[in-house]
Amino acid sequence: MHTEVSVEEQSRPAAAGAAPESAVPAAELAATAPGQHHVIRRNGKVTAFDEAKIKVAITKAFLAVEGGNAAASRRIHDIVDELTAQVCENLFRRTGGSSVTVHIEDIQDQVELALMRGGHHKVARAYVLYRDQQAQKRAAEAAAKKPGKQAEAPVIHVTRADGTRAPLDEARLAAVVAEACAGLDHVDGQLILNEARRNLFDGVAEKDVGTALVMSARVLIEKEPNYSQVTARLLMDTVRREALSFLAGIPQEATQAEMAERYAEYFKAYVKRGAELELLDGELTRYDLDRLGAALKPERDLQFTYLGLQTLYDRYFIHSGGTRFELPQAFFMRVAMGLAIHEIDREGRAIEFYNLLSSFDFMSSTPTLFNSGTLRPQLSSCYLTSVPDDLDGIFSAIKDNALLSKFAGGLGNDWTRVRGMGAHIKGTNGKSQGVVPFLKVANDTAVAVNQGGKRKGAVCAYLETWHIDVEEFIELRKNTGDDRRRTHDMNSANWIPDLFMKRVAEEGEWTLFTPNEVPDLHDLVGEAFEQRYVEYEEKAARGEIKVFKKLKAVDLWRKMLAMLFETGHPWMTFKDPCNLRSPQQHIGVVHSSNLCTEITLNTSDDEIAVCNLGSVNLAAHVDENGFNLDKLEHTVSTALRMLDNVIDYNYYSVPQARRSNLRHRPVGLGIMGFQDALYQQRIPYASEDAVEFADRSMEAVSYYAIKASTDLAEERGRYQSFEGSLWSQGILPIDSIDRLAKARGQYLQQDTSVTFDWDSLRDRVRTVGMRNSNTMAIAPTATISNICGVSQSIEPTYQNLFVKSNLSGEFTVINPHLVNDLKARKLWDEVMVNDLKYYDGSVQPIDRVPDDLKQLYATAFELDARWLVEAASRRQKWIDQAQSLNLYMAEPSGKKLDTLYKLAWIRGLKTTYYLRSMGATHVEKSTVADASRANKLNAVKEGEAAEAPKVCSILDPECEACQ
Repeated sequence: MHTEVSVEEQSRPAAAGAAPESAVPAAELAATAPGQHHVIRRNGKVTAFDEAKIKVAITKAFLAVEGGNAAASRRIHDIVDELTAQVCENLFRRTGGSSVTVHIEDIQDQVELALMRGGHHKVARAYVLYRDQQAQKRAAEAAAKKPGKQAEAPVIHVTRADGTRAPLDEARLAAVVAEACAGLDHVDGQLILNEARRNLFDGVAEKDVGTALVMSARVLIEKEPNYSQVTARLLMDTVRREALSFLAGIPQEATQAEMAERYAEYFKAYVKRGAELELLDGELTRYDLDRLGAALKPERDLQFTYLGLQTLYDRYFIHSGGTRFELPQAFFMRVAMGLAIHEIDREGRAIEFYNLLSSFDFMSSTPTLFNSGTLRPQLSSCYLTSVPDDLDGIFSAIKDNALLSKFAGGLGNDWTRVRGMGAHIKGTNGKSQGVVPFLKVANDTAVAVNQGGKRKGAVCAYLETWHIDVEEFIELRKNTGDDRRRTHDMNSANWIPDLFMKRVAEEGEWTLFTPNEVPDLHDLVGEAFEQRYVEYEEKAARGEIKVFKKLKAVDLWRKMLAMLFETGHPWMTFKDPCNLRSPQQHIGVVHSSNLCTEITLNTSDDEIAVCNLGSVNLAAHVDENGFNLDKLEHTVSTALRMLDNVIDYNYYSVPQARRSNLRHRPVGLGIMGFQDALYQQRIPYASEDAVEFADRSMEAVSYYAIKASTDLAEERGRYQSFEGSLWSQGILPIDSIDRLAKARGQYLQQDTSVTFDWDSLRDRVRTVGMRNSNTMAIAPTATISNICGVSQSIEPTYQNLFVKSNLSGEFTVINPHLVNDLKARKLWDEVMVNDLKYYDGSVQPIDRVPDDLKQLYATAFELDARWLVEAASRRQKWIDQAQSLNLYMAEPSGKKLDTLYKLAWIRGLKTTYYLRSMGATHVEKSTVADASRANKLNAVKEGEAAEAPKVCSILDPECEACQ
């Protein structure tokens, strides 16, 4: 400690060495004690109590921990004022206004308690240590005892797996840490070693030594983002030891440098052992493993962040009895080998696919990463089904859900055809209880079925807005009401026809029907739907339809918005743009979207729609010259081939899914790292430049994806149902906007500008054909973006510093772009770290941060959500499916939500996803060592515990069913 942290100045002048030169002697301060309170000094003398001295002492305590720059922090001043008030209140609460005399030790005890209760554990610890040091110093001065012999550092022994003991290999420990820090700026291996040694004890298990290193490095991530890579590299040492020892049958270890020489040898042993254990497809052993092993790039093990590698280790790497024996480059090659298994030059293609994955330029979706190269290659991400209106069909659909979910697929169910409450049942001459009881069964099935042992089943139910049960449907996630008619674990979405939105805009009436009395309505879209719907309304008015309900469209719309805010569901998705712009409208109808609202494929009793996903890392395609289109074309071309290969290689658990996928061959190429790409170009998310980049980047992805599918059609043949599609008519996604505009009229305002030469591609699509009915969809990328160390999908930054919780644990996440900019301006220090914690990762309230950085690093809740809609509208014009679009609103109101979702509709969006609200979102925080309010800002008030949660977790693991 260099700065004194005691309140001893209350009782005596500072002893030599006990306070810095700037300390003010007690005698020079005026006594301002309320009620003329007094303090007993240690020498027995009594002096006037002075509250200001407590403030000075507490301030010094914080400065001792955070450094001198903290003196200018508004946060520190606020905390000190609050803590001082707490100390005084505790000292004098029972005085009744009369004078009180307290001992100096009592004051210091109260300061300690206030610091601890406020969550300032680091400062409290420093304060306690200082008091102890001062007490020892006084005792030493009084006793004048001789100094004792300095104790030697004890020797630490490790306990091996066989029970034997050996001295800790300090030299190897130091070598591993030095290797982990190599090539990284602003990291200090000695700090890690010192902290690790403090956490080790004599007899520690050998396997726990590596864990101690990892834990020691991870606590430093919040102060320097490069420690995330250091932590990952230290974790790699543990992973290597586990894998090599398993394959060798005896304990083995290797540094990163040593592993570079051994990777090819290890890879052959890994493939053969995996096949022997029936964990890998035996066909993988028939590859030229020497050629593949020579192509591995061991140095790419160094590019992971801690979150990325830990996620892979916990849930993706192949294991036997819980022991992982798959290393990262073997993992990527295993996935690539599975996807190349039917290629002519399968080694060449596997290496091509491997390079794309291991460089993080593109990443396949989670089910593909889980299962490619295994005995049960279920690689598809999304399944869409339509539930018929009979008991056999309903329970058959629920069974299909279980089978599909069993192998890690996310589900979207269309329930609109199931008759509503009060509808006549001919077979029993009774009345239906409606769709809700069946939704409850579907909900419980999703909970019961565990996705391949890796995560819970995930499903979203869709209902069209004219269904008689829609008012109950929108309340499915409420925490109040009859629990038998609630689905707490299932997502839900409104499937909204354009006519409803028009009636809302025109303040007209809306009629609810039961589908058994209006059987064709669900299959109609656009003008045909509007015409038929009006006919049914006229029939109802004449008494020809028995079960119906009339209400104001605006009233139902307001209920939908209210429930969306209160429970996070049902999401808003729009039926007509999904169908009118669908390339496949010649052979069917899009009845719903999927779990994450980005897939828009036809469904029927005979076909379960299937989509296979993967995402381009936009951040990896931005360099010093801007957006690298040449690299992007190569990435997209290879990625489309990989996705097309999934269709033939895939394991299908139900025949309707196989039939659909092989006939239409849809894939969904998306993007991630959009926010990082903006940072790299110094573009704020809330700007016209960001909207323009969203437009131009998606145009490029669209152009290259369609071109790649055409190239594959030339090589492999068109998909079976190509004739009659919009593609066959030369109508590309950008062209299909005209069809929506014709049906919408004044209710569509969507940009249609282009920069590429689309005419030549349009002609080629018409004449050569397409390999895939659909090519693009932007999924949430909840997990694969973690693996790649980039921002999720098209999401803005959630917070610049927070603790991310997922199935792998808790991880400090800090924005490295922000840290680099603050370093460049000499603003990155301990005070800034703690200010970011205190302000929930926001730079807006921090006075030291310049305005240009505040604009660039505005977080999700600090953006006007309309910017998200505008950027999404520009992307949507290029996409033949949809995008998973979260919307953020710090302080929602009915008016704001009404404006936002009407804007989404008018701008031509097909779907939206979660509504995130500040008041409802669980704010994930780092432990704030010195900000008492941090624990109170988001505390739930007494009596609020029974209220319904407004939204699901910001990092909902269910998103992983898509990616």
